Amino acid sequence: MKMTIVALASLAALGTAVPASAQHLDQRQYRQEQRIRQGERSGQLTPAEARRLQFLEARLHRTEARMRWRNGGRLTPYERRRLASMEQRDNREIYQLKHNWRRY
Repeated sequence: MKMTIVALASLAALGTAVPASAQHLDQRQYRQEQRIRQGERSGQLTPAEARRLQFLEARLHRTEARMRWRNGGRLTPYERRRLASMEQRDNREIYQLKHNWRRY
């Protein structure tokens, strides 16, 4: 009985696992959003700069959702590379705006 419950629980956990590439994308997006919030709190980002960065993050989320919708919830290798390059561009933009010496 216990073995059956353990086996079913492990199968359920495997069935709901997120692919590694999706985890990587989600983690990177989360870190970038945290960097934007931290820049707002510390004053490294002006409100206008923070809005611009939040717009870029929202655009990235919309693009990923559109790609997944077209392919039944999956991303092709090309789409993963495209999203990664968008994230890299956004990452550079966050860095540049946080280090441009502008304050509130």
